[in-house]
Amino acid sequence: DTYVLPYSIRVLFESSIRNCDGFLVKETDAMNILDWKTKQNNVEVPFCPARVVLQDFTGIPAMVDFAAMREAVRNAGGDPVKVNPACPTDLTVDHSLQIDFSKCAIQNTPNPGGGESQKPTAKLSPLKVQPRKLPCRGQTGCKGPCSAGDSSRNSGQFSAQIENTPILCPFHLQPVPEPETVLKNQEMEFGRNRERLQFFKWSSKVFKNISIIPPETGMAHQVNLEYLSRVVFEVKDFLYPDSVVGTDSHTTMVNGLGILGWGVGGIETEAVMLGMPVTLTLPEVVGCELTGTASTLATSIDIVLSITKHLRQADVAGKFVEFFGSGVSQLSVADRTTIANMCPEYGAILSFFPVDNVTLKHLKHTGFDKAKLEVMEAYLKAVKLFRNDESSSREPEYSQVLQISLSSIIPYVSGPKRSQDRVAVNNMKSDFQACLNEKTGVKGFQIAVEKQNDIVPVQYEGNEYKLSHGCIVIAAVISCTNNCNPSVMLAAGLLAKKAVEAGLVVKPYIRTSLSPGSGMVTHYLSSSGVLPYLSKLGFEVVGYGCSTCVGNTAPLPEAIRNAIKQGDIIACGVLSGTKNFEGRLCDCVRANYLASPPLVVAYAIAGTVRIDFETEPLGIGFNGKSIYLRDIWPTRKELHTVEEECVISSMFKELKEKMEKGNKRWNSLEAPESALFPWDLKSTYIRCPSFFDKLAKEPVSPQAIENAHVLLYLGDSVTTDHISPAGSIARSSAAAKYLTNKGLTPREFNSYGARRGNDAVMTRGTFANIKLLNKFIGKPAPKTIHFPSGQTLDVFEAAELYQKEGVPVIILAGKKYGLGSSRDWAAKGPFLLGVKAVLAESYEKVHKSQLIGIGIAPLQFLPGENPNTLGLTGREQFSILFPPELSPGMTLDIKTSTGKVFSVIALFENDVEITLYKYGGSLNFVARRFL
Repeated sequence: DTYVLPYSIRVLFESSIRNCDGFLVKETDAMNILDWKTKQNNVEVPFCPARVVLQDFTGIPAMVDFAAMREAVRNAGGDPVKVNPACPTDLTVDHSLQIDFSKCAIQNTPNPGGGESQKPTAKLSPLKVQPRKLPCRGQTGCKGPCSAGDSSRNSGQFSAQIENTPILCPFHLQPVPEPETVLKNQEMEFGRNRERLQFFKWSSKVFKNISIIPPETGMAHQVNLEYLSRVVFEVKDFLYPDSVVGTDSHTTMVNGLGILGWGVGGIETEAVMLGMPVTLTLPEVVGCELTGTASTLATSIDIVLSITKHLRQADVAGKFVEFFGSGVSQLSVADRTTIANMCPEYGAILSFFPVDNVTLKHLKHTGFDKAKLEVMEAYLKAVKLFRNDESSSREPEYSQVLQISLSSIIPYVSGPKRSQDRVAVNNMKSDFQACLNEKTGVKGFQIAVEKQNDIVPVQYEGNEYKLSHGCIVIAAVISCTNNCNPSVMLAAGLLAKKAVEAGLVVKPYIRTSLSPGSGMVTHYLSSSGVLPYLSKLGFEVVGYGCSTCVGNTAPLPEAIRNAIKQGDIIACGVLSGTKNFEGRLCDCVRANYLASPPLVVAYAIAGTVRIDFETEPLGIGFNGKSIYLRDIWPTRKELHTVEEECVISSMFKELKEKMEKGNKRWNSLEAPESALFPWDLKSTYIRCPSFFDKLAKEPVSPQAIENAHVLLYLGDSVTTDHISPAGSIARSSAAAKYLTNKGLTPREFNSYGARRGNDAVMTRGTFANIKLLNKFIGKPAPKTIHFPSGQTLDVFEAAELYQKEGVPVIILAGKKYGLGSSRDWAAKGPFLLGVKAVLAESYEKVHKSQLIGIGIAPLQFLPGENPNTLGLTGREQFSILFPPELSPGMTLDIKTSTGKVFSVIALFENDVEITLYKYGGSLNFVARRFL
């Protein structure tokens, strides 16, 4: 009965049936998945995803391998044009941008939003200064003079109509094509990475089944979510569920759309591109039941972080998480994808939200046509992959069930001196009172009881105001880090709109400011029409960069400063940033609270933190009416409606246009159109690797490894970071010597990541980690001993000598060899160094599979044995014989040059792994199919 299967397991089951070929995917695999409840954690199953997502750093070696495979197939008498990815593949160029130029949109601004209306200053040459007409600093394409007074809240006039554009002039909100710094950084990116980009452009022209998303479009997992996701695939009138593996750990984001997907290593990804499955242990599935209704004041951030915290405490590492229950429908797709995106935070393989009515409504706003949506809905319901919102619908059975009540999620603020001191909003008034009473310390201010209700009158801009303990003098809406989710910024805007319409105002002495974390946040606020209302309350865009939270607030008006000091008033700041140390915002502001963006606006209107939002009004509106927070707080339904219908639809329309039109630099980039890539022998970025040098039409029996020397003798817990090239290229390294010989200066070395398409650089960077502890050397260093000569050399130099002498090499290691994140060059690099086998006490499972996938034999000592118990020094030579026919888990004999013979286990777990090894790895296995 498939009804009892979790939805995520149903996707695995459907894939196993559709791809069953009797070899890569067997009938027993499908039956094991169907019998998930008893087989979880006990069997491995293959999974053939519908598509692959790559980012450029991991995508370049994959595409170089395909180009090299075409070369090898041609040389072996085959048709190179037949070599294409078997699985639809999308590659996003998003990792090569470096910040060579950076500059705050506004610097040295005397008044970043609110208070006295002052004109912004700008650094201009004397010849260009014109009185009262100051162009926006650091921007290009901005027309007309800035006049801060035009949009001042005191003028009573709203800003001019704001066009729907992601990047706005931060002074008067006129559309700006692109900031100067963006243009300069993009120019540098295209210059520095021209070779790689030309190679990608060639790939996009000649390979079928692959699309390249050019630079300047977006980040891989964001584009995956916003543009590449199909939800249901339709190929020649055949429907099946969308699913994906990617080389980015945040591939899990798409699970929020009901698309099964997670991140894997480069070699597994290449195997999937070549039409092979990924293998995973049939996982436990933790059902996470969401019940109840969240507090009206709880934002998306409150909910997401609370659920993440629960999952982190529940030990879901290595498991699937699947959400169900009445509370799921209260989560927007943005909430769901954020929760799914945070899988690395709590260690789950994925967090799955089955498709439901909320998903369909979201897809409608992202450009899916009506007919396609109807087909999608009918199909998903027919194959039992559609989650019904009705409480009567039958829920699947899970390995275990967690319950999270949304009703328990209440909004908090943090303060008044430390970000870890959380205060429930409904306790804020009483907590601040307690702080006044407490002794001076992490929370207390020690104000005498008789002075706690002191009031200090102050004259400001012709009016008299009264300051008291808890009065707010700084209010900053910032969308960096924890409040980067644009929906909470939109909530602040909607609250401002309702406040203005009700007649509420913010006292003019409060230093208010709005600093969006990116142009996309400004896009949210402008396309939904709320930006003028924020501006009316004094929350004007001051620029994109760290401002209030690092203390970059303009000085408070002198009258206010004097009143605070004279009355020894505990004045407050509220901001939606991450830091609130005492005195950080301003030396006379002693209490600082972190709050969500809408609460910052609410407290600014109230003018004090000594307020109980339930029983006390925020202020007096039109006709003398008392306005409470509940009267202007946007409901989740209102927020979702505006977000989906106004904002998301315009965002997706814009992204679609970007994707389809490309950009000028990419479109004008020249690239060859020949079926074979014309390798430039002088190139230091793109090189034809030697993986296919011995490609033959028929597989050969496993060859004996005779008289192999040990290249490295390593201990326990050697990670892929120790093995794989990463980060900057050290000036004394073998890779640096190679690049220097090619005429490059250290400034031109770039990084290993950028040079992943050059196997000569990557091979030299293998085992080049300065923390590598080789027992032959006795201290951390990327060195080893070349035994025939007795020289101590770089690992690459020793391996190169062994290869010239025709001597094979192996690696000796301890427990858990290959720990850490999955990295393709942690296997490719050793292979190109001439490593034929690794002999270890135990392996990280993923890395063991990668070794087989590249053609290296993973051998394991028998239980209780290791080099010490066997009396091995690593200085011996080793001979390993393979029988003509291998079988899973078989034992092999190893003979050393000292006459010692011992047995090891060959860690081939199934017929597929044995076949791949016999063919010399998955790349050669597939290449032969093209012959």
